Amino acid sequence: MTEYAIELSGITKAFGPVIANKNVDLAVEKGSIHGIVGENGAGKSTLMSILYGFYTPDAGDVKVLGKALQLNSSQAAIQAGIGMVHQHFMLVDTFTVLENVILGAEGGFALAEPLAKAEERLRTLSDQYNLSVDPHALVSTLPVGVQQRVEILKALYRGADILILDEPTGVLTPQEADQLFEIMRNLKAQGVTLVLITHKLREIMDITDHVSVMRLGEMVAHKPTNDTSPEDLAELMVGRKVLLDIDKQPAAIGDVALSVKDLGMIDDRSVTRLQNISFDVRRGEIVGIAGVSGNGQSQLLSVLSGMIPPTHGEIRLGDRTIRSQAALSPREIRELSVSHVPEDRQKLGLITAFEAWECSVLGYETRTENSGPILMKNRSIKTAAQAMMDRFDVRPNNPRLGGAKFSGGNQQKLVLARELEKQPDVLLVGQPTRGVDIGAIEFIHRQLIAMRDAGKAVLLISVELDEIMGLADRILVMFDGQIVGEVDADAADERTLGLMMANAHEGSPA
Repeated sequence: MTEYAIELSGITKAFGPVIANKNVDLAVEKGSIHGIVGENGAGKSTLMSILYGFYTPDAGDVKVLGKALQLNSSQAAIQAGIGMVHQHFMLVDTFTVLENVILGAEGGFALAEPLAKAEERLRTLSDQYNLSVDPHALVSTLPVGVQQRVEILKALYRGADILILDEPTGVLTPQEADQLFEIMRNLKAQGVTLVLITHKLREIMDITDHVSVMRLGEMVAHKPTNDTSPEDLAELMVGRKVLLDIDKQPAAIGDVALSVKDLGMIDDRSVTRLQNISFDVRRGEIVGIAGVSGNGQSQLLSVLSGMIPPTHGEIRLGDRTIRSQAALSPREIRELSVSHVPEDRQKLGLITAFEAWECSVLGYETRTENSGPILMKNRSIKTAAQAMMDRFDVRPNNPRLGGAKFSGGNQQKLVLARELEKQPDVLLVGQPTRGVDIGAIEFIHRQLIAMRDAGKAVLLISVELDEIMGLADRILVMFDGQIVGEVDADAADERTLGLMMANAHEGSPA
């Protein structure tokens, strides 16, 4: 008889008029790895928040290891043996591993003896689950993959035998992701039950025993992983067939449109963020920049788009050379036929309090087609915004709707529409599908390929290695503010790129 670690029955949760979960059932076998997938807004996070005690359901029952429970706080969930490893780690950088693990579970005023016992227990857990970590290391000195181990140890230290992992590979190199999967398999072998929330269907196929699919707040399928495929799961998530493979013809490469030479940037805290960056992007090609988040990609985009001046080096756009001593503003950069899709659409791409038609001209509001001698040409802007939203399938298709009312994927389409409609010579794109639904990902990829096929030079920055490998014609890898390698897309593989991303490939700087 199957024994279940988690049984959720008829779970319903509403936030005002929005029903986040509607009559959801979920059963997770004890000692298994169970994946949950769904588009943004499908209800995955709400469901897991109910299981971890952040939210109380409006209706439905929760059983943990066969026992009916009311999990009205995270403390109640922890006491029931449930732990959660969040996508953004909940660690104190200036504390040691041991201090982070016992934080909130110190167990008394006189810490000397409990601390020694805690260290002994931590070492036992490390050995038992093959989670090798130095208890006395400062968290700030640890690689991201090791910090994730600390989060897992925190949960195990509190007695968790059910672990929820929320997008756990989002900040890992491929090699670190492989190490995590080995840890997960070992935890499963030791009897731990794991629930994996991820949008990466390949990971679901690689690591899970069963997978559940959510759509629009409802559970639409439960399947043994061996009985499904990425294409099947994508169709269940979206409600229609989705093209997962990126279809593109060989690049017709032209002249250099963007050239960067010896570019460097030191921030206002005297920290070197970019050093000796040199590369070219030609018309008719997509150059992808891969790297673990935080290795200078954001600063590179900011410098190239004019948001931050470089400290040294030069940028050439067509016939115009821009040197660090005479950096241009974002508006001046745009006038050189450069468009920029920023990494953070809400902070840098939109003003969410504005209506969609107002957002459709941000950065271009002073151009003659949008502004007269005294007043903005609001009527023509609204008409153009409507046509733009039609072409880019922005939903709801309403230019008068506030920016905050659109989903993340449709906000991204709105930003892309504004920038791509200008038909720039150079397109700078940062994280084009971050937090975007799988259906919108397919659409965005087609638009970027169309720009490349129209003879535009596209510089793509993404932490999604599958996206870089699928879209780019050439791939540059960044580590610690430097370009540490270049690979033709046809010759690229995850292992080689992953080693470059960790600066551990042959020929890397010591």
